[in-house]
Amino acid sequence: MSSRNDDASAKGAQRLRLLFVDDEAPIRMVMGDELEQIGHDVTVCEGGQEAIDKLSENVYDAVITDLKMPGIDGWGVIEHINKAKIDTDIIISTGHGGIEDAIRAIREGAYDFLRKPYKIVEIANVLNRVAAKRSLENRAKALETELQSVRGKTQLIGETETMKRVKTLVERIAPTDSSVLILGETGTGKEVVARSIHDHSSRSKMPFVAVNCGALPESLVESELFGHKKGAFTGADAPRKGLIEVANGGTLFLDELGELDKSMQVKLLRFLESGEIRRVGENDAFNVDVRVVCATNRHLQDMVTDGKFREDLFFRVNTFEIRLPALRERKDDIPELSRFLAARCMKRATVPETLLSPKAVDMLRAHDWSGNVRELANAIEHAVILSYGETIEPEHLPSSITRRSASSDKPFVVTNFSHPLTLREIEMEVILQTLDKFNGDKPLTADELGIALKTLYNKLNQYQAHDQADAA
Repeated sequence: MSSRNDDASAKGAQRLRLLFVDDEAPIRMVMGDELEQIGHDVTVCEGGQEAIDKLSENVYDAVITDLKMPGIDGWGVIEHINKAKIDTDIIISTGHGGIEDAIRAIREGAYDFLRKPYKIVEIANVLNRVAAKRSLENRAKALETELQSVRGKTQLIGETETMKRVKTLVERIAPTDSSVLILGETGTGKEVVARSIHDHSSRSKMPFVAVNCGALPESLVESELFGHKKGAFTGADAPRKGLIEVANGGTLFLDELGELDKSMQVKLLRFLESGEIRRVGENDAFNVDVRVVCATNRHLQDMVTDGKFREDLFFRVNTFEIRLPALRERKDDIPELSRFLAARCMKRATVPETLLSPKAVDMLRAHDWSGNVRELANAIEHAVILSYGETIEPEHLPSSITRRSASSDKPFVVTNFSHPLTLREIEMEVILQTLDKFNGDKPLTADELGIALKTLYNKLNQYQAHDQADAA
């Protein structure tokens, strides 16, 4: 085995979690040290059975295995990986195999084949390629976490002074790796700003992972963010990567940050300060390279005063603050923003300035937009459908806009029940009617009811469970 190549170490790519399998103790000792020196986390095994046991418990980016070993050999390890459909890359390291073995290994899914003795620079180059490949895979997985099935190019629309300031702040902060806290009412476009920061950063070709902290069940928040090993809790039938690890090399957007409970705030703070994560059920921590952008519609400083949010975490995420204006504070942007939203609905690059009639524009300007840009997007989609993509007139807009009577003043109706309502039923009827009022928009519903978003999710889950119990 040759000595480590310093140039290879200096050029090491993304940190990988490796499982190194070889029945010769000196090789395990040397390679364990060499692979850690070039920047990877390494677990060593002396045989195939031990490797299979490790693979059933933990997630590894790559397995480097010898072929000729007593008991279960390298072929047995490959067979287990394929049968169990384990997400890992296989690298064969052997001093006995010939061209036939190399062909067989590639056919059975091996990523590469190295003959002993090999230089550390050779395996470093293979691992660099594995890291690049897995980064692309993580990016694909990140796309699955997007809240919208289709999105266009990220754009910050508006030329009012408040929006010009937001654009300037994004341009200043995007090239750095500083943490950013985006503040604003529900529906103002906080995720759009977060995406714009990512798109204008050096991380733009890496994953952007958006997480709605308020929508995560309390019992699964840690597992969703940090991942878990097999058997870590009931239902953990296989090891799993967390969303922080999926975002490795890119940006993690934590929306509704104020909904995290105090125990998760501690774990998030530890990650932000150390750059290390530890999967649920594992003892060993490992490093990930992730930029964190947070957002909330809550007043975190007041939550700190009330003891509901950690002060040290507040200062850690608030390195740079961007406040988004409500739509009612930038009504001069409504015509341009409406055309942009219409173009997105119609899947066009642009639409003519005459798409919205002057009367329709005046009506849009006159509305109070309690739901901000999200409410405007729903209104424009409604109008595009009714107008068949032609000129949008007032009659094409939703009735909530054309009728200035505030729906919020309309009393709740809890009639048409065959029995006296319990307090739980009245509460749920109010929640369901408010959801209907906002077309199922849960953040707007929570704001209207004056409760936390997580509280709304919990009540809906309780209602569903109660309903299913009654049906049974």
